[in-house]
Amino acid sequence: MIYVVKEGDTLEEISRETLIPVSKIISDNQLKYAGRLVPGQSLLLLEEGETGGLGDGLVTGGYAYPFIEPPVLEEALTALDEMLLFSYGFTFEGSLVSPEEEEQWMIARTQESGAEPWMVLTPFSSEGAFNNQLIKVLVENPELQDKLIGQMLEKFAEKGYVGVDIDFEYILPENRVQYAEFAGKVRKVMNENGYLVTVAAAPKTSTNQRGILVEGVDYAMLGENSDAVFLMTYEWGYTYGPPMAVAPLDKVREVVEYALTQIPKEKLILGIPNYGYDWPLPYERGITRARTIGNVEAVDIAVENGVPIEYAQISQSPWFTYRQNGMEHVVWFEDVRSITAKWELVREYGLRGARYWNLMRTFRANWLLVR
Repeated sequence: MIYVVKEGDTLEEISRETLIPVSKIISDNQLKYAGRLVPGQSLLLLEEGETGGLGDGLVTGGYAYPFIEPPVLEEALTALDEMLLFSYGFTFEGSLVSPEEEEQWMIARTQESGAEPWMVLTPFSSEGAFNNQLIKVLVENPELQDKLIGQMLEKFAEKGYVGVDIDFEYILPENRVQYAEFAGKVRKVMNENGYLVTVAAAPKTSTNQRGILVEGVDYAMLGENSDAVFLMTYEWGYTYGPPMAVAPLDKVREVVEYALTQIPKEKLILGIPNYGYDWPLPYERGITRARTIGNVEAVDIAVENGVPIEYAQISQSPWFTYRQNGMEHVVWFEDVRSITAKWELVREYGLRGARYWNLMRTFRANWLLVR
């Protein structure tokens, strides 16, 4: 069960009422300040051996960089069906570029846990940013595509990947059809060799939506040319944007409802953020920069400053404000309530499952809740 802390609650009292040991509540929720709670704080209360089961029967995945800390990955793998390794790239000559860090240990741990390792393919420049010119050159050149796909097949056989997630962003509008056709070409070859292909898609709410992130993304064509589409339903609240929920449920629902008009429900995977943001106030457009924080860290900040955690009903997201060194801050993040709301959305619409962006920050209660 999920318990929301009230004014005056103590762990001892909650333990007596639920018969769940204090030590287990502390461990499951990663409580840094065991003797201190704040109103509005969400606690996952599970009996010994009990798990949440939100992900039962649904595909659960998560993205991870090769520099993830082993204990953090291992904890997440207790609830995952897929681990997506971020990321492989490619050159203007069509050569596959492997991650600089050694990723084989991640693949081994994933397979040992019973989950499946996936490759993620991105068009990153040498500076580590998405480069739509790389996309343009690739999707307009069949010979480069054949070269890249061939090298991907070799890497699959070498490393043990079961599929590839194509994460191309900022696609030029004039390459919209060619990009979808490229995804279809990759899928045909991969499927013939026993592998799967998914594509990551920026959140859209209409076919003719304007914007650099969405104009090159055709939901219907990508759905037809892939085994599944991963909806990147997060980043409404972002580093340089105004303070708000990272993945407000009302906005996420709009994206899902539009996607369902273009793509079969069994091909849709919801994106769930595993992080929050801390904004200094007042917010000034073009100047203010939010700090990315983990969900466990967010609660620690609230407890350290003795401030209550609020819960926005429309966005189904927790938030709070605090003051530090004379400056006001506002924090939006995810907790077990907001995560549950997102999984309930997956079940409501009969989607394929969900993937987390990303696994780099610990969030034990989430994995207990999902598995």
